Amino acid sequence: MNKSLINVLGFQIGWFSCVLGAAHGMPWLGLLVALPVMGWHLTQANNPRLELGWIIPATLIGSLFDQTLLSAGLLQYPASAWPASLLPVWMMVLWLLFFTTLNVSLRWMRKRHLVAIVFGLVGGPLAYLAGARMGAMQLLDKPMLLIIVGLGWAVITPLTLWVSSKYDGYIVTKTGHLNHV
Repeated sequence: MNKSLINVLGFQIGWFSCVLGAAHGMPWLGLLVALPVMGWHLTQANNPRLELGWIIPATLIGSLFDQTLLSAGLLQYPASAWPASLLPVWMMVLWLLFFTTLNVSLRWMRKRHLVAIVFGLVGGPLAYLAGARMGAMQLLDKPMLLIIVGLGWAVITPLTLWVSSKYDGYIVTKTGHLNHV
């Protein structure tokens, strides 16, 4: 099976595990599923240390973005043992999972800056709307939140694509296929 397809499937399975787990009182489910997804991602990388070296700080920055939305009272998450004022771990895991796609299945978007901006502008809000519809969060000020998320993701997506290209732990062959050495 193609690495890009496995990467997309891993991300999607992880995304649904995080969101549905949170919505159904199992916020740990996303982390449980994300660990093997991340493990597979790193075993496929030519330089796992380089790959992980940019994903961890990017995940922290993405998590800070969502923590700001939470602190501003724009959204809230279902009650759990986790303090309501802190971003749930499963949301941090979503950032981590998203960043595993940038050097694999979304690498085609690297030099397509306008596409990356539109992808973030539209895709970010759609992901939050889907998460809310599934019960993983409440959008308290929906119009303001969607504007901020869209603008934030319109910056984060092309910026992290650029960073991922500088710290790419994967190799691309001359034919354009991902290669594992």
